Amino acid sequence: MKISKAALHPYRLPLRSSWLTAAGGFGEREGWLLRLDSGCGARAASGYGDCAPLPESAAETPAAAASWLCAQARRLIGMQVDDALQAIGPAPGDAPAARLALETALLDLAAQAAESSLATYLRAKQKDVPAGPAPAALAVNAALGSIDRLADESVDSACRAGFRILKLKVGVAPIDHDIEQLRRIVALLPPGVQLRLDANRAWSGAAAEYFLRRCADLPIEMLEEPLAEPTLEQLRSLQGQTTIAIAIDESAERLDTLRILQDAPVRRLVIKPTRCGGLLAAFLLAQRALAAGLDCVVTSSVESACGVTAAAHLATAIGNQLAHGLATSEWLAADTGAPPTIVDGRLLLPHAAGLGFMPGKGIAFSPIADWPLEE
Repeated sequence: MKISKAALHPYRLPLRSSWLTAAGGFGEREGWLLRLDSGCGARAASGYGDCAPLPESAAETPAAAASWLCAQARRLIGMQVDDALQAIGPAPGDAPAARLALETALLDLAAQAAESSLATYLRAKQKDVPAGPAPAALAVNAALGSIDRLADESVDSACRAGFRILKLKVGVAPIDHDIEQLRRIVALLPPGVQLRLDANRAWSGAAAEYFLRRCADLPIEMLEEPLAEPTLEQLRSLQGQTTIAIAIDESAERLDTLRILQDAPVRRLVIKPTRCGGLLAAFLLAQRALAAGLDCVVTSSVESACGVTAAAHLATAIGNQLAHGLATSEWLAADTGAPPTIVDGRLLLPHAAGLGFMPGKGIAFSPIADWPLEE
């Protein structure tokens, strides 16, 4: 299967309301949808990838990502898909979102050729992973945004939709206000529903300890990134003081992922494919984390439907029983296509070989050759 053509579609997707965190916020997602074509006639196939640079990334702007995509995709024209996967090399530090898009499109084509879902294909590519098809569905948490803006109706709606884990952003408001709002929300929860909190590095060590003491009686399943200036020692101490799973996300690179895997100071590691620079690198990281005693949660950064679908295949391939953070598509007022369906708190993977993503109406691609390279 040779790559015959490559094309891009630029997008700006407005959010229904601003995505606010202690680290800032954004009101739209900007990026690029990549299409790689192969074969012709009855053997023709298209693979898709989503390039959505993280909003907080200063190095990988959408323009820089597009330039990297164009340069790399142009040199892959005429290559076999497997050779192209080898040619793009390991994930770079300067263009992880662009590399993710290119690798995803190649893996989409490869999985279609193998007549398997992308999740099953990912499992088959890794050593020491049980053979056989990946599950067709996985649990996901509701993404309800900042606790400071959360209405009772949103909590009730998520619970009625079958979500068993509700994720909230904390750390934007003063800590006692957050605790007061948490107790208000907990009073609304039916039995068995738990909360997952993300502080986005809002607090000092003393503030995080205070928060955990005050919330020890609440049904909190996970607290993500509580410390503003985390060290492995601080995280280990904090995890030792609570039964709540502490999770590392954006601070993993700063703390050195290798040391985290060696020391396992907390119970969970959050994996964002965009930050990892590819699905294969993310899957390998998850396997290494599992061997180190860390559970993994795959999360979206409000990518388009293509990116969320790819992340869902990754989470399904990992195969743990945790709820993953992939129910973010409702935040978008427009999208690149239909996102995966969520029923009773579970995301359903497309019934198709490969990624299973199709662009929506009005998505127009331009050949890579038409895009100028950034100087």
